[in-house]
Amino acid sequence: MSSEQTSPDGQNTVTRRRLLLGVPLLGGAGICGVAFWKMLAGMQTGSFNPHDINAPVTGRPVPDFTLPDQTPGTGFATVDLKTLTKPVLINFFASWCIPCIAEMDALLTLGKQLPIWGVAYKDKPENAAGLLKHAGNPYARIGSDRDGRVAIDWGVSGVPESFLIAPGGMIVWHSAAGLDSPEVRDSLKNALKAVGR
Repeated sequence: MSSEQTSPDGQNTVTRRRLLLGVPLLGGAGICGVAFWKMLAGMQTGSFNPHDINAPVTGRPVPDFTLPDQTPGTGFATVDLKTLTKPVLINFFASWCIPCIAEMDALLTLGKQLPIWGVAYKDKPENAAGLLKHAGNPYARIGSDRDGRVAIDWGVSGVPESFLIAPGGMIVWHSAAGLDSPEVRDSLKNALKAVGR
């Protein structure tokens, strides 16, 4: 049975059923449109930062995980972070990530002042090793998160992404933007002061 009706003059008319089926689509499109408009308005006024992911990761202990070795470094696990006596920066990176390559110089400089442990995110081990051979290796330890499962537990939304871990394994700072940004580095410095470094 057809859901269309034909008017006396031979034209197809829209039935009430078809009209009701279209209402949820229009509502969903309207909600998406309003959300997009608010995001654009926030970016214009400076109140929306696309790098500021609202994942509640700070103030929590590190998740349970184990990362195998990533050449040229040694992997690490939850227990390694929970037994720390000094802060360490965890940096998720990938050889296929252009912003990760862009932040390497900043990481090399920062690595002279603060231990940085790297996590190769969804990367082939040989590609990650090639990046570090070419760009320099800022990491004291490096683990491989080939399938991205550890990143999910950490709340990572993309790379590069960094976490400052205080002694005892508490996440005290998080950034979803590259450390080549002066604003991100200033924010990290403030977080380090707060943990006595």
